[in-house]
Amino acid sequence: MQRKFFASIVLTTALAGGSTFAQTPTPAAAPAASPVQAVDPAAIQALKDMGAHLQSLKRFGVEVDMTGERVLSDGQKLQHSASADLQIDRPNKFRAAMHSARSERELIFDGKKVTLYTPGLKSYSTVEYSGTIAELIDRLETQYGVELPASDLFVWGTPQAPLDGIESAMIAGQDIIDGTLCDHYAFRQGSIDWELWLTTGEKPLPRKLVITNRSDDARPQSVTLFGWDLRPKTKSSTFSFAPPKDAKLAEIVPLKKK
Repeated sequence: MQRKFFASIVLTTALAGGSTFAQTPTPAAAPAASPVQAVDPAAIQALKDMGAHLQSLKRFGVEVDMTGERVLSDGQKLQHSASADLQIDRPNKFRAAMHSARSERELIFDGKKVTLYTPGLKSYSTVEYSGTIAELIDRLETQYGVELPASDLFVWGTPQAPLDGIESAMIAGQDIIDGTLCDHYAFRQGSIDWELWLTTGEKPLPRKLVITNRSDDARPQSVTLFGWDLRPKTKSSTFSFAPPKDAKLAEIVPLKKK
């Protein structure tokens, strides 16, 4: 499976009235006539350093706040928001709570099975699985069309990290994100421009991501903010699921093979 690049992490389709988790489409290839853009090796190295630090984290929490734009047929843009709270215990436990005005879901993996719970419908689906978080994320997406928010956080720092195809990469200075000094980087891949803010120092973490879709004349954007907890107070029960008495078991249907 060809991995998505980091800039594809955005809102759930629930923001636009959908029923599952998704991201912006993979960007179209840049036109052949596009001028060659400069790629600063230091900006690429920053992505590698970020990936190495992300892979070194074994137990952590991250809050993801997302805002995206939907373009109407007349060009007017509507803004929508969603959030997710992820608790991670590598190599094989996680809990993700996802919220928007249209949807509330939880995804729980205890190392033996993964459960998708929808409180509003009082239903849950369970699939037996043993493996790493990264392997499970890939299986959920390819077999069931279910995506863990910020899933590419588990790809950076691995051989699957999407470093190829970057046409432009530059250092754009520094900014303060939620009181933290961050290095600002800007990249271009196909029809997508993306900006990334990483905490300064030897242990860079992503704090903000902005994506601009240049394939649409309206240039819709998505903005994602990351809040990190590197000393989470999680327990073994955090990664287990006990269905409420009135919850019903529902089958999760695999995607149809093409």
